[in-house]
Amino acid sequence: MAMQPPIYPPQAVQPMRDELIQVGFQELRTPEDVDRTLRDNPGTVLCVINSVCGCAAGSARPGVALALQHHVIPDALVTVFAGMEREAVERVRQLHAEAAPPSSPSMVLFQGGKTAAVVERRHIEGRTPDQIAQHLAEVFDLFCARPGPSIPREQFAQLAYVQMCGSGIPRLS
Repeated sequence: MAMQPPIYPPQAVQPMRDELIQVGFQELRTPEDVDRTLRDNPGTVLCVINSVCGCAAGSARPGVALALQHHVIPDALVTVFAGMEREAVERVRQLHAEAAPPSSPSMVLFQGGKTAAVVERRHIEGRTPDQIAQHLAEVFDLFCARPGPSIPREQFAQLAYVQMCGSGIPRLS
């Protein structure tokens, strides 16, 4: 089966990818990457479905980064990008379909390969990064045991985020 092409120019979404990579996320680009990651991690895996959606994703990424400063965090941090690695995103959505409908941005916490918690777009929109981080910290307290933070606090203090509301990123033809 041929891979679906990305919807957005790769260079336009790279800053949004970098926001998660710099706090410890690994990108998953194929359905096989998704399956392998969940199969090989018996503990907790946080998967962020990243998005160009300006307001929601613009709060989600800083919220996730702040949540990863918590005293307990997931064992593994992975991300897929909606509209870019479309088959990988679809695979993540298949794996949590019984728990929540597809949305982006969103976050899925898997435990032992099963869906433990989902933070849907409706839980992100209209909320501040601090509110999102607080919600995620509560989820981490329930399911996670790995000591946090994901990066040193000094490094976290230096982070900068893409500031945009509404997406001006053109779709590829």
